[in-house]
Amino acid sequence: MRKNSIKNTRVNEEVMREMSHIIRGEIKDPRIHPLTSVVAVEVAPDLKTCKAYISVLGDEKAQEDTIAGLKSAEGYVRSKLAKNINLRNTPEIRFILDQSIAYGVDMSRKIDEINRGQRL
Repeated sequence: MRKNSIKNTRVNEEVMREMSHIIRGEIKDPRIHPLTSVVAVEVAPDLKTCKAYISVLGDEKAQEDTIAGLKSAEGYVRSKLAKNINLRNTPEIRFILDQSIAYGVDMSRKIDEINRGQRL
């Protein structure tokens, strides 16, 4: 199975959908910020490992706490994935903090400030 094959793309989408459902509704860890989202998931072609890109809308402390909470709940998330998705292997999950949404919001704010300055 190639990295960009249709099967791999489907597996990535299914794991992302299921993981976001688990993080949003089933994990009760208070360290995990309520505005946490799964941006992307990359499952290796051999289904052994998985990189989950997580975005947290909050300050740096909230982001660090959320990643720590997710790392401690990795076994639970993995077992829920195994129950809900029928895969040959359940991938080992590595959570990676993704700053792209916060970066986009910051850039949009800066563009708005520049536009307001030009109107004056």
